[in-house]
Amino acid sequence: ENVDLQKTAFLLRKAWTLYSVTPLYRFHRGRLRDYARLLSAFIAAEKQKGLAVEVGVELDIKVAVSSLADLRGSEQDQAAVLVELSLRSRASSRNSEDKLVWSGWFCSVYGDDLSENMPEDFTCLPLFLTHGAESYTSMVGSWFQKTFDCCFRRLAISPLNLSWMVAMWAGCQLDRAASAVELVFSVPCLSQPLDISYAIHPEDAKALWDTVQKTPGEITQEEVDVFMDCLYAHFHRHFKIYLSAAKLVKVSTAVASAHCDGIVKILHSQHLLGVLMLLTELAISQIQ
Repeated sequence: ENVDLQKTAFLLRKAWTLYSVTPLYRFHRGRLRDYARLLSAFIAAEKQKGLAVEVGVELDIKVAVSSLADLRGSEQDQAAVLVELSLRSRASSRNSEDKLVWSGWFCSVYGDDLSENMPEDFTCLPLFLTHGAESYTSMVGSWFQKTFDCCFRRLAISPLNLSWMVAMWAGCQLDRAASAVELVFSVPCLSQPLDISYAIHPEDAKALWDTVQKTPGEITQEEVDVFMDCLYAHFHRHFKIYLSAAKLVKVSTAVASAHCDGIVKILHSQHLLGVLMLLTELAISQIQ
C-alpha cells in the first residue's frame, strides 16, 4: 500500500524473466554511480571482444543504477536496485533522449527467511527480474557475479506453484473490472505439441475460491487442490478431457500472468508487493 505508483508504473504489463540470486558480497549502496560506470566499461569491453576500454569514456551504452526504496515488504528487506541500459542517441542534438534497451532489478519482498542470519557484509536481494535482450542479461549477470561473488540461476515455476498462483490471484478483490482467469495446459506424449486453453469468468473463479477457502487471509495446499479439482471436474463434464493428466504451463489473471519458464507479467499495481512476495519466496527456496 505504500508503493509510489508513479515510480513503479514501468514495472507493470511487461514480460519479466525471473532469476534467483545468492547474497551479494560487499555491495554498497553509496557506490551505485561507480557501479554504473564500471558496468558500462565492462559491457563496452565485452562488445569489443575483450579490448580494454577506459572507465568513464563516452560509450554507446549508457548504464544507470538506482535504488527503488518503495519496493520492499518489511524493515528487514533491502531496498530494490534497478539497472537500466540505454542506447545513446547519435543525433547531433544533446537534448535527444537515449533509448532504453534493457532493464533489470533486484528485490526482496518479505525475504526475512534469508536475511535474518546473514553476516553484515552480505546484501540479500534474492529475486532478479529482467526485460530485454538475453545478451545484455548475460553481460550484466557476469559482471555482478564477478564483482559481488554471487550466483544467478533461472527461476522456473512448477505446475504446483502455478496452481497456487491462480488460486491466490483468482481470489483477489480488485478495484476495477477483471479479465478472465485462463489456464494453459500442455498435453504430453504427442508427436505434435498441443496446448489446451481453459478460460473462466473472473466472477465465477472468485465465487468458487470463496466457497473453498475456509479462513480469509490464509491458504492451504488442501484448498488449492480442491479449487483445481473443481476446475478439472467442470472441464471433464463438458469436454470429457482429464486436464489433470496434462501439464499446467501458464496461468493468467487480472492480477498477473506467469509461465512455467519463469516469465511473469504483473498487471495490477494494487497487488504488486503481493506478487513479488510470492516470487521472492520461490527465489529463496531455490537458493536454500
